[in-house]
Amino acid sequence: MTQSNSGTKGVRMNDFLKDIIKTTGNEYASLVADGVEAGDVDNFIDTGSYVFNALLSGSIHGGLPANKITALAGESATGKTFFLMGIVKNFLDANPKSGVIYFESESAITKQMVIDRGIDPDRMVIVPVTTVQEFRTQSLKVLDRYMQDDVNIRKPLFLCLDSLGMLSTTKEVEDTADGKETRDMTRAQVLKAAFRVLTLKLGKAKVPMVVTNHTYDSMGSMFPTKEMGGGSGLKYAASSIIYLSKKKEKDGTEVVGNIIHCKNFKSRLTVENKMVDVRLTYNKGLDRYYGLLELAEKYNVFKKISTRYELPDGSKQYGKTILNDPKKYFTKDVMDILEECAKKEFRYGGQERVAESDISE
Repeated sequence: MTQSNSGTKGVRMNDFLKDIIKTTGNEYASLVADGVEAGDVDNFIDTGSYVFNALLSGSIHGGLPANKITALAGESATGKTFFLMGIVKNFLDANPKSGVIYFESESAITKQMVIDRGIDPDRMVIVPVTTVQEFRTQSLKVLDRYMQDDVNIRKPLFLCLDSLGMLSTTKEVEDTADGKETRDMTRAQVLKAAFRVLTLKLGKAKVPMVVTNHTYDSMGSMFPTKEMGGGSGLKYAASSIIYLSKKKEKDGTEVVGNIIHCKNFKSRLTVENKMVDVRLTYNKGLDRYYGLLELAEKYNVFKKISTRYELPDGSKQYGKTILNDPKKYFTKDVMDILEECAKKEFRYGGQERVAESDISE
C-alpha cells in the first residue's frame, strides 16, 4: 500500500529508525538529527596558544576537540611532556572545578615538577601504568565512573597518556619474568583494540585525551619520513596527530625555554601538513600570543616595512616591541581579523569561504 502523505511517511520512518536504535541495544547509536554522540565536536579545550588552537581547530579561540584523542609525537627530548604539562596547566586554570587524570609510563613526573609548572596538585591524579592492558582497563574504569554522574553535574575532565611508546604488554612482562627476550608481536593488535573502545567512550563522555608517543625514521623510501611507533591503532583513533620538534631559546647565553615546531600530520578538522611555532618558556609556560605576528604578516594585517611592522592604525613598531606587550597591539579588532585569517589558513575550504578582500578590509 502506497502512503500518499509524504509528511506522515517521514514521521513513520523516523519512528521506525528510533525503534531500530532501541532494538540494536547500541548505547552509542543515535539519529543523526539528534547529534552523533561519539562523532560531533561541539566544544574545544583552549591549549593556551592561539596559533596552536588554530592548527588543531581552525580557530584561534578553539583548541583540542573536547571528545577526541589528540596525539603529540616526536623524538626523545623534543619537549612532549613539557608541552603537555603546559596544556594541562591552561586547562585547569580555565576550568577552576576541573580535574586531570594523567596516565604515566615513564616515571618522569614528580610532585615538585607539577608544582613548578604552576599546576594545582590537588586537581591532578597521576596513574602509573606499565602495560597496554593496565591503561585500557583503568582508563575505561575512569570514564565509566565519570558517566555515572548526571550530565548536569559533571565537571570538566581531561585524560592524558604519557607516553604510549613506553607501554609494554602483559605477555612482555611475563616473558621478561621468565627470562625470555622475545618481543610480543601482538602488541599492535592489543593497542588497536584498546583505542577502538576508548574512542567511543571518550566521545560519549565528552572528555578529551592527549597521548604522547615516540617517532622514528622510516627508511623504506628514497626520503626518510617520520613514523609513530605502536602500530596503526593510535593513527586511526586520533582526531589529530601533531609532530613536534624543538630548538632552544636563549636570552644571551641562558636557555630560557624552547620554540616548539608543530606540524599537523593528520587532522579530521583542519588542513593537514600545516606548521606553526609555539613558544614554551620555563618560567611562564605556553606563550599565548607567539605565532600571531607571523599570521598577521602573512595576511597583511601587520605590513612588514623594512625592519618594522606597520599596524592598522598607521603606526610602526619593531616585532620585538609587539611581542613584549602583545595585549597592547593585538586588540579585539585585530584578533577578530586574525580569526578570519586562521579560518582561511587552517580550515578545509577556508580559501573559498574567506575572501582575501574580506581580510584586508
